[in-house]
Amino acid sequence: MTHATDTLAAPKPMHTERGWPLIGVSLDYLRDAHHFMLDRYHRYGEVSCFHGFGTKVIALLGPDATQFVFQNRGDMFASSAWEHFIGPFFHRGVMLLDFDEHRVHRRIMQSAFAHDALVSYLRNMQPRIEQDLAHWQPGSQFKVFDHLKDLTLNIGSEIFIGHEAGPQTAALNKAFLATVRAGTDMLRLPIPGTRWHKGLKGRRVLEAFMVAELPAKKTQPGEDLLSRLCMARTEDGELFSDEDVVNHIIFVLMAAHDTSTITLSNMIYQLARHPQWQERLREQSQALGKSTLDFDDLAALGDMELVMKEALRLCAPVPMMPRRATRDIEYKGFLIPKGHMIAVSPWVSHYLDDYWSHPDQFDPERFSAERAEDKQHPFLWVPFGGGAHKCIGLHFGQMEVKAILHQLLLRFKWSVPADYVMQQDFTSLPIPKDRLPVMLERLS
Repeated sequence: MTHATDTLAAPKPMHTERGWPLIGVSLDYLRDAHHFMLDRYHRYGEVSCFHGFGTKVIALLGPDATQFVFQNRGDMFASSAWEHFIGPFFHRGVMLLDFDEHRVHRRIMQSAFAHDALVSYLRNMQPRIEQDLAHWQPGSQFKVFDHLKDLTLNIGSEIFIGHEAGPQTAALNKAFLATVRAGTDMLRLPIPGTRWHKGLKGRRVLEAFMVAELPAKKTQPGEDLLSRLCMARTEDGELFSDEDVVNHIIFVLMAAHDTSTITLSNMIYQLARHPQWQERLREQSQALGKSTLDFDDLAALGDMELVMKEALRLCAPVPMMPRRATRDIEYKGFLIPKGHMIAVSPWVSHYLDDYWSHPDQFDPERFSAERAEDKQHPFLWVPFGGGAHKCIGLHFGQMEVKAILHQLLLRFKWSVPADYVMQQDFTSLPIPKDRLPVMLERLS
């Protein structure tokens, strides 16, 4: 039985791991979040507690717990828990808002991700993809992640801000990297030299840039996301404030370019290790007979869809998602006290062998209509979150990934040594520790 409660006579005991003074188990997570989370589930079950990153966290793991939190009946959990980790850097982004306020902001933003907007974004991003890929130089140590990060930020700069990629793009990239990395800093103080301090500086750079862009967007709006946010209205004609526009564009640009880069990196890695799948996707792209995609072409890339889903299963871009209890809550006999930080983990659900056949293996066809392993539980495969806070830009992200990979498959083939295994760096969001060096070859 799970519900909000005023009292719970005899709650089940919850295993608590305190770790080291001040830092708790933060280092264990940062060293190897994959095993940290899965070991916790297998040793302690769905519910356990640990200290880390400056707070006490109750972990609610597995698809049942994920469903309980994401469905959030009765507004028991607040997504503003993100404030503890990234609030100073992504203040009042849509993911950090709750309840009625969140619903109002999300409704206004939804028009910026409607069908017509997505068609426009896809059309406008493809010249940038062509231009950037034309400069990729074949070699034996081509670091895919770094090049993808530059590409997705260039796309974000043009599609989201309407700003031609240039020298300022490098400064923005550095600022975004600083803000994302700051979220898992163990020393959460603005001391020079710390990730937290660098994140605060990065936020100031982003804010100054976006504020300077606003006047032109209001007088001569374009098809970019920033223009759309400036013009978006509620049913009552209400506009976002300048502060809200800046907060939302900074958050969405960060979320979009980071998650797309992570997803593409993992797809490229798996396609390097499984060349039969790389060739299968290439043949499907070649069959379209065009170097760039129209919106209606996306549905024809069925094998790419399977690979993308499997890459997102193997490496969920956001491994843990925090919430805060708004009242005392009972979950399967455990008491979650009001005010406590809780965390759900898509990563854990994506690796449970109760649901997935050989979960450590790359097997895109597990998502085929015939097998449909992801359909065994409605909250089993949740790389984009779920419920009211499900990623607002998920369709944009999937579209961007397909548009980039399509052109990449037509231009290049790539491989890695047979014994190469990509290690993840969990210092912020999971990225390749070595930036994924591949043997990149241009197709004749």
